[in-house]
Amino acid sequence: MLRLFGAKIGEGVLIRPTVRITYPWKIKIDDYAWVGDDVVLYSLGEIVIGKNAVVSQKSYLCTGAHDYKLEDFPIFAKPIIIEDECWLATDVFVSPGVVIGKGTVVAARSSVFKSLPPGKVCAGTPAIVLKDRNS
Repeated sequence: MLRLFGAKIGEGVLIRPTVRITYPWKIKIDDYAWVGDDVVLYSLGEIVIGKNAVVSQKSYLCTGAHDYKLEDFPIFAKPIIIEDECWLATDVFVSPGVVIGKGTVVAARSSVFKSLPPGKVCAGTPAIVLKDRNS
């Protein structure tokens, strides 16, 4: 159904039935990725989820916000990119404009406000690098 509305969905992708997507035509999910129950893909901007990546249950990928510095509080959108082989554990928030580098793991209940490098384990609010994923 998502493909009918313009989403680009790869081979072997698993999207749980309770996932909520704002604009399917702004979504690209690559091969063998997994999107868990109650995930929100707030796709005012583009969301890309790479190959073999996991976005676990209750996570929220938010590509839109308001510019609070301007009087008219305009809305803006910036893309989110989750690169190949990433794992966002349960209840992770990702803000507009963030890139999560290849193979990075983000711990449960973390909030990601800035891009994260590849191959790391990250946690916290805001999420910070704790260690290399494979040391």
